[in-house]
Amino acid sequence: MKKLYTKSILALVLIFSFSCEDLNEDINSNPNDILISDVEDKLFLTGSQLATIQLQLGHLNRISGMYSGQLIGFSSLYANIYGYSLSTVEANGSWNALYVGVLTNMKYLQENSSNSLLVGISQIMEGHAFGTAASLWGDIPYSEAGNPEIEDPIFDDQVSVYNAAISKLDAGIQTLSGAPSGGLSQDIIYGGDKNKWIAAAHTLKARFHLHKKDYGAAASAANSGISSASGDMTYNPPASQNSGDVNLFATILNGSRAGDLGNSSGGSESYLLQLLSNSYPINRNHSKTDETARYGYYKINSSSGSANTGVIAEDEPQNMVTYFENQLILAEAKGRSGGISSGLPHLNNVRAWLNSGGGLNDNHNTDPYNYAAFDAADFNAGGIENADGIDPTSAFLREVIEERYVSGFGMHMAFNDARRLRKSDSAISVPFVLVDGPGAPYPERMPYSYNELNSNANAPAEDPGIFTKTKVNQ
Repeated sequence: MKKLYTKSILALVLIFSFSCEDLNEDINSNPNDILISDVEDKLFLTGSQLATIQLQLGHLNRISGMYSGQLIGFSSLYANIYGYSLSTVEANGSWNALYVGVLTNMKYLQENSSNSLLVGISQIMEGHAFGTAASLWGDIPYSEAGNPEIEDPIFDDQVSVYNAAISKLDAGIQTLSGAPSGGLSQDIIYGGDKNKWIAAAHTLKARFHLHKKDYGAAASAANSGISSASGDMTYNPPASQNSGDVNLFATILNGSRAGDLGNSSGGSESYLLQLLSNSYPINRNHSKTDETARYGYYKINSSSGSANTGVIAEDEPQNMVTYFENQLILAEAKGRSGGISSGLPHLNNVRAWLNSGGGLNDNHNTDPYNYAAFDAADFNAGGIENADGIDPTSAFLREVIEERYVSGFGMHMAFNDARRLRKSDSAISVPFVLVDGPGAPYPERMPYSYNELNSNANAPAEDPGIFTKTKVNQ
């Protein structure tokens, strides 16, 4: 990775340096030579945030959507991937975004910038990226990665990477606590609002503790997490008339992949859409829930990105870390330890947000919807959320997981839950099987990057395969 480190820094210089005239006035020196120290530290941030967006919302995100029953690969490359034919080459772009786009440049800021706002943001971005990477791949390079003196970093244990990512988030929270706030145009996510970054970091800590099934720590972190949808971490595509910066899902359907990937085609609809439509016996609708609007919002026209008006409209924001996620972590974690009375207020907070039009855009918020508050009795045997007469707390947790599954569309949430809940070590197991792809055995991880496998002497001799469970899900 030594070569990747050097290239990433040089790439940022080329991207953000528009003139070389004032960098060296010595007539005996090459005026085109640019030193890294000549580049303003703020300019390292935007490119790394774009790389973060690719890691969180790009190619592997769409694959995890297929492997959790939210999307269907209809033809060509995505049909092959949907059928579990997934090459290590497909991970190259995301691996590059992680190690080149995020890690090395965030490390540069942490080691060289005197701007505490930049440093704190960079720490949180690094923690976000590597917690995500641990969830997707399992064991990965981290402790030695990004060190220009080490070409072949070791692969660290998945749990140790999670713990290191959480520690990095803690460091970012501490750094930002004493930093100025706002006025940072290079921060295309929060504009330098340190309070939003701090809240998002707490929600990310809660997410990663949840992945590890440490539900107590998840609830503790979420108590300080994102407190309203105005604090959501999203990618907001400019989608200007002369810009290619559109919703990443729409981008691929606008290109050569039109018709290859979606959730509805020729009478076939994904498990996600079946949960929302009265046309299917598994649907979630009843006297307190009407998913008509979300069904329309989530339905994808796979033939053209520009034809979509809902979740993949060209200018539609894409979620990365959200208020609803934070509340649903609290609902599950507190429900597991304290029962329905502890978790229900948080589930109802999400339903109140949904009932105000949350999770929809202006094209679909006039369609029918209803998310009335639940009562504890709704989860009793024979209640509207417990028709099969299971334990009431399990019925409550089932509803929380279903809500995570639906609301979390477009994130890695459903894929993470599918793997986490196949084997539960909790005293309360959730009797709800998320439908993944075309059938068992189910994918458990993403393949390592082909480039990493063939360039790092410490990489496995071959990829473990997508059906090998990672440590936290064994």
